[in-house]
Amino acid sequence: MIAEEIIEHYKRFDESKRLSTAFGLIQFERSKELIQRYLKGNGLTILDIGGGCGQYTFWLAEIGHNVHLIDIVPHHIEKAIAISNETNIKPASIKVGNAIDLKVKDECVDAVLLFGPMYHLVNKGERLQALRECQRILKRGGQLFIHAICRYSGIVYGTTKGFILDEEYMKMTRTEVKTGHRANVPEWLNTFTEAHFHLPNELKIEIENCGLKCEEILGVIGLSWLLPNLEIAFQDDGNRVKILEVARLMEDEPAIGPDMLAICKKE
Repeated sequence: MIAEEIIEHYKRFDESKRLSTAFGLIQFERSKELIQRYLKGNGLTILDIGGGCGQYTFWLAEIGHNVHLIDIVPHHIEKAIAISNETNIKPASIKVGNAIDLKVKDECVDAVLLFGPMYHLVNKGERLQALRECQRILKRGGQLFIHAICRYSGIVYGTTKGFILDEEYMKMTRTEVKTGHRANVPEWLNTFTEAHFHLPNELKIEIENCGLKCEEILGVIGLSWLLPNLEIAFQDDGNRVKILEVARLMEDEPAIGPDMLAICKKE
């Protein structure tokens, strides 16, 4: 996908609010939980590539890491700078940049978050280039955390919402399930750009083709996102505990939920 289309999409969609919905909060809490489970070391130099408005950047900076935020959307970077000034949380840097052409030295970071590019880059060659860039900048033993969207997320969501009865939606879904390529999104849906949705093994192969070891691929949310009245239920402390537990119980089946997290290492 060309950068201009991504930039145009995020002019319409407020990324800074995405992780404040119930779905986003589950994803944020679970992603932090999994990162903390596997991230090794204190005071690490971390690059958050495609990090949007910096939600993960600010969290990692608050717990003591030296974090550099890079995103291709200038508005996201402007927002991140404003948030930094408002909160007085100071990442190491906040800059516009491209995941497939990082202006970063070889083997200079301890860990990388790649949480947006792998679904926005619909061209496989560009996804591999982004992974090679991560491999290049990581130190030996460095860690890479990758978010990907599951191939079946659209058909599962469409079934629960009744969207599969709409022929436009089904046309999109047929291609998506067979190839991973989401395109021709119905205008009435208007929720996402052209994208690539992975199968777990497909993601593993792409990672390992770029000289990285894929240690785990775990489901982040599982089926908890399909709970009726999720927004209301998640506001209750007791319900929130159960919802997050469901996500944990299903993490070993990443193809079932909407998203997955790959934990990788440069050997």
